[in-house]
Amino acid sequence: MPARNRLLPRGLSWPLTPTDIRSALAEEDGTSVPLDFGRIAREDGVLLTVEWVPQIRGNYGGGIHPTWWETCRIRVAPLPSAQRAAARQALRTEALPALAAWIAAARTALEGWRSAGHRRSWRVVDGGAVTWLDD
Repeated sequence: MPARNRLLPRGLSWPLTPTDIRSALAEEDGTSVPLDFGRIAREDGVLLTVEWVPQIRGNYGGGIHPTWWETCRIRVAPLPSAQRAAARQALRTEALPALAAWIAAARTALEGWRSAGHRRSWRVVDGGAVTWLDD
């Protein structure tokens, strides 16, 4: 589907597609992990983010529906279209295997780790190197 049909501003493109992400994950995981494609480029250069949503113990749950508890969510941010090809290649070769490993580790982590929110993000720096940061 063209970017214009997804309300993406002109001159921006997503570095990855849902197919890229689902093929990097197991078939079962690819369809069960919610994907969010943002419409605004991030100033910090982050292109791919995975977030662990813990179970919220309390009366109100912080407004998060219980079906999202103990799940991962993936977000993809757009970047200038001229940088898409290089970023796509770098993310597919380095970030997507790490993303799959991170999700697998999160699902089998000890209860202490799973009880808190966690996030990992990837960006492509000059020269095509992929860096990541745990938040």
